[in-house]
Amino acid sequence: MSRHLAIGDIHGCYEALRTLWDFVGFREDDTIITLGDYSGKGPDTLAVIDWLSRINRTHKLIPLRGNHDIMMLNARMSAAKYRKWINLGGDMTLRSYNPISRKIGKLTDIPESHWDFLDNHLQPFFETDTHFFVHANASPGLPLHKQPDLKLYQKKFKNPSPHESGKIMVCGHTAQKSGVPVTNGHAICLDTFAHGRGWLSCLHIESGIIYQANQYGQTRQLRLNELEINNSV
Repeated sequence: MSRHLAIGDIHGCYEALRTLWDFVGFREDDTIITLGDYSGKGPDTLAVIDWLSRINRTHKLIPLRGNHDIMMLNARMSAAKYRKWINLGGDMTLRSYNPISRKIGKLTDIPESHWDFLDNHLQPFFETDTHFFVHANASPGLPLHKQPDLKLYQKKFKNPSPHESGKIMVCGHTAQKSGVPVTNGHAICLDTFAHGRGWLSCLHIESGIIYQANQYGQTRQLRLNELEINNSV
């Protein structure tokens, strides 16, 4: 059967992503939902966006838009937006595009194909019959196509209420420094601090298996139904 596989915030952690790819054994008939925040903080945004661009051509990839992806795009608009991005992880992104010296490079070092991917291929949300996927959060009383950007890209995961659709929300954005995804029963956060010596998490929606990999090449497996229901997050 085709699988739906949701991957949390990558943040330039290519080694974790490559290890996760081998560990999960992604197939061409899988639907792969990446929850946004591909750049910044981690060391290799260049390789991450290269990988996503390739997979977008060979697999069914649903790449969602994250707040760090928005900041990267907006950095082209003004000096103030550029400085904001640099201060929130953009410096690590530009270092990855200047691999010889590893000093902060320039926006012009980023190839047009990467700008095209970020500009034209990222989506605000995705949904199935049972789940919906966003970067950060969602207002419980609004349909997905009416969600404000503040909710979709900025709102932290703090015990969100059930959504009007009755579907389970799967999101990232709020780093779980424990390295373990968190759930309150009707919402799941998969940002498990990959860039901060945590794990990159992938949830197999149909089985509830959570695959994890880190920047050191380690892997482990959890089960969603074994996570403690946390109503205080």
